[in-house]
Amino acid sequence: MSAEAEMILQLENVQKAFGAVVVADALSYEVQKGEALGVIGPNGAGKTSMFNLITGTLRPDSGRVLYDGNDVTQQSAARRSQSGMARSFQVPQPFSGMTVFENAMVAATQSAGLRGRSAEETCLEVIEQTELMSKANTLAGKLTLLDRKRLELTRALCARPQLLLLDEIAGGLTEAECAALVKTIKNIHASGVSIIWIEHVVHALLAVVDRLIVIDFGKKIAEGEPHAIMQTPEVQEIYLGIEVDA
Repeated sequence: MSAEAEMILQLENVQKAFGAVVVADALSYEVQKGEALGVIGPNGAGKTSMFNLITGTLRPDSGRVLYDGNDVTQQSAARRSQSGMARSFQVPQPFSGMTVFENAMVAATQSAGLRGRSAEETCLEVIEQTELMSKANTLAGKLTLLDRKRLELTRALCARPQLLLLDEIAGGLTEAECAALVKTIKNIHASGVSIIWIEHVVHALLAVVDRLIVIDFGKKIAEGEPHAIMQTPEVQEIYLGIEVDA
């Protein structure tokens, strides 16, 4: 197997600007199959825009996005989703008038293209994995914040992703809730799903990821072993005043 085939994602000199505002500045990195990559950076650094470029809701001005060895730079977001990309959003976006199970079924049928018993079994397996089985028949609009975050994970996993993108999924949770969510994400990673996780709750990130990159003004400024990266002068400057709890 070639080195390229071992990569689930490659960004090659990806550039994107909105007028004078640069959200991706010659951004390049790779994610290996089965790896969990953490992404940190200040607000406005371009992290969510990077996810939009990866998933196809934004197109780069230049550069390439390769997924599983294939150039998907011009591919639609729907096509990328169908080929095994899934993401969560900073603010959970469930169908609030539908139950947890119904939300999962929408993802399984629309993103993964599953039907009938196959869709139902996939949904139940994922709901069990995300610890929402006791809430399967609860309307999404009645869930707690933690359970809405779990439902975001559920909907993403029902798409049967090879690559899961998590966008600040730990934000707003208590320490106990955060610990519970980290346990779930660890289990997802252990199942073989590749993960890219943007997060401001640094101790949650460090509990899961294998490698860390730091983005500022759309540019990668550091990359490497997570705890070592957190001690670099550049990162300490960016996070000055933020407690780094390893």
